[in-house]
Amino acid sequence: MNYSFALFCLLLTSGLTSYTSQAQSAAEPKAIFIIVDGISADVLENIATPNLDAIAKIGGYSRAYVGGEKGAYSQTPTISAVGYNSLLTGTWVNKHNVWGNDIKAPNYLYHSIFRFFENQYPHKKTAVFSTWLDNRTKLIGEGLPQTGQLRLDYSFDGFELDTLHFPHDKQAHYIRDIDELVAAEAARYLRQESPDLSWVYLEFTDDMGHRHGDSEFFYEAVRQMDRQVGQIWAAIQERQQTYGENWQLFITTDHGRSADTGKNHGGQSDRERSTWLVTNATNLNRLFTQSAASGILPGIVDIMPTLTRHLQLHIPKEQAFELDGVPLTGPISLIKPTTKLEGKTLNIGWKSMSTDPNEGVKIWLTTTNNFEKGGSDRYLFMGEAKLSDEGAQLSVEGLPTEFFKLVLQGRHNSVNRWIVNQK
Repeated sequence: MNYSFALFCLLLTSGLTSYTSQAQSAAEPKAIFIIVDGISADVLENIATPNLDAIAKIGGYSRAYVGGEKGAYSQTPTISAVGYNSLLTGTWVNKHNVWGNDIKAPNYLYHSIFRFFENQYPHKKTAVFSTWLDNRTKLIGEGLPQTGQLRLDYSFDGFELDTLHFPHDKQAHYIRDIDELVAAEAARYLRQESPDLSWVYLEFTDDMGHRHGDSEFFYEAVRQMDRQVGQIWAAIQERQQTYGENWQLFITTDHGRSADTGKNHGGQSDRERSTWLVTNATNLNRLFTQSAASGILPGIVDIMPTLTRHLQLHIPKEQAFELDGVPLTGPISLIKPTTKLEGKTLNIGWKSMSTDPNEGVKIWLTTTNNFEKGGSDRYLFMGEAKLSDEGAQLSVEGLPTEFFKLVLQGRHNSVNRWIVNQK
């Protein structure tokens, strides 16, 4: 062998590998999330889903939760539209104000990821593929003055209203047919147009759950969902392989099912709160990868800040202080804030996720909630603690103690908590 030539080839290959890696990391980021309705984690884990498994093999799978903090101010109904909006805004119901599927009065001051994206990247493309028209017109709030007349670039939805082409039958087979259409169009549009931020929603699994509960009807709907996701995944893979695009995909569900029959949801039982995440993301952090062992699960609110990080979106400080979610990729500083007010002393706790033993955490406090009505809150800087201490005490002498908003700001993320102490 010509060792000089072999060395040249090795260096050339190494250089090409490095260049390819750099090119992929520098490639235009694209993101898509898929919500498949009403599948609890135990059901998904006991049914063959080869397409979800293939995606998780690249990235990961984790159990997750919906419903906010059980028994506390952020407790959130395990209802479909409520879950969608928790994902869209990265907040629980006490902020986004969607309490049911009627979507009466969303608080659009808590921006959806689509609003952030369109405001910062108006030249890029957004798309929604959905059975429900309300997902676009009410939750995202397209065209409303409250969202600044937000406009998406492409929508394929509202087919539940088309009773001519999809006559409503008692077994909801028309929803099955609509899901097939929605998945096929999503795959086609992604393959041909490559939108930068997309939402796909598939409903049929929840219909089968409501009608039949834990049954073969429901399980077959889950298998059908997996095939539909496989179509979309194939389109993403084609874009990645052909054009070197940098796609991040998250698939989740909006709620679990009741423990008795599996027909219902809306409450706070463990099974109704039990959901899951599948992703192709490869830089998953400890909140995602160690959740099962640690007992700390990611929530549906964590998807939005993860996607914003991938899409390189800037969230202004005051809005970032309101997010209940934490990124599931890349470095994070802390999670799981806790508070206990004892007289005029506020005891604070958190869980450090930092690898830097010297990292600090800044502590901010306000006694107002003007943000929810379009105003600003004046945060008081209460000091800085060592992140690794995982706790601190604050004197709130001289401050009204009926209501506080606490923010703990680390180097890589912030977390927040309300203290409601009404007499």
